[in-house]
Amino acid sequence: MVYTTRYARGGRGRPDGTGNAFETLLALHGITQKNGKPFKPTTQGKIERFWQTLAKHLRTQQAATLPDLQQILDTFRDYYNHERPHRGIARRTPAQAYHLIPKATPTAPDDPDLWRVRYDTIDPTGKISLRHSARMLHLGIGRAHARTEIICLVHNDHATVINAATGEILTEHTLDPTRTYQPKNG
Repeated sequence: MVYTTRYARGGRGRPDGTGNAFETLLALHGITQKNGKPFKPTTQGKIERFWQTLAKHLRTQQAATLPDLQQILDTFRDYYNHERPHRGIARRTPAQAYHLIPKATPTAPDDPDLWRVRYDTIDPTGKISLRHSARMLHLGIGRAHARTEIICLVHNDHATVINAATGEILTEHTLDPTRTYQPKNG
């Protein structure tokens, strides 16, 4: 759920197009997110092979404390990436292979003034939940609107909650990521 909400209720795979903070950040930078599928050797094989090598290495090492373990991991990482040649990349180290290829860079979206649209139903206590700035926020709309289907428009730190059936603006919120509960403006 940290990397994708595609398979969750309200995830990017749903018509409302909402996602978590990581997915939103990628979209803001014009990056298309692609996730590998578990147990698919064509996409996951390289990292699974790396975990196998790391596990074998750790079985030969003794770490009495967390700092000791961190030192072992740091030493392994440096050796694996800068000294140990790999058959799969023409006997180069990963660092050498990495520096040989051009790097992709994100492209800015055509319109940096992006809006997020979210379809939801107000819960029995008169709130909806919204992930914003890597935090779960709860927007207070009011118990009188419990179980009302809404459209929530989010732009930067501003959210507008609209009754989906009538188009009436129910509440507006200035989002404060330092607070869990978000009261309505005014």
